[in-house]
Amino acid sequence: METKPPYYAVVFTTKRTSADAAGYVAMAQRMEELARRQPGFLGLDSARGDDGIGVTVSYWESEQAIRAWYLVAEHQEAQKLGKEKWYEWFQLRVCRVERARSFQQSQAAPF
Repeated sequence: METKPPYYAVVFTTKRTSADAAGYVAMAQRMEELARRQPGFLGLDSARGDDGIGVTVSYWESEQAIRAWYLVAEHQEAQKLGKEKWYEWFQLRVCRVERARSFQQSQAAPF
């Protein structure tokens, strides 16, 4: 993601239950698809360990864009299902990104 700060990051850390893995995967894919179409969406990073703990970070242009995403009806249904059956616990943090830098190893061999 090559967005110049400031922008916002929503850090969603979760511990999954063992319930309805297929339904969870389908819903997670749908939420990513839907988020990508939201005004102000900048990108997404996600990882999950074998222990069921995962972190998804979505990036947004503004706090208003984050609030609008939160209120999308299909997203609200996913939140409800997450609380009812997919998560043992979760934490949500909203952060303002002030600085960002990145590194990517060159594809070319140094010889």
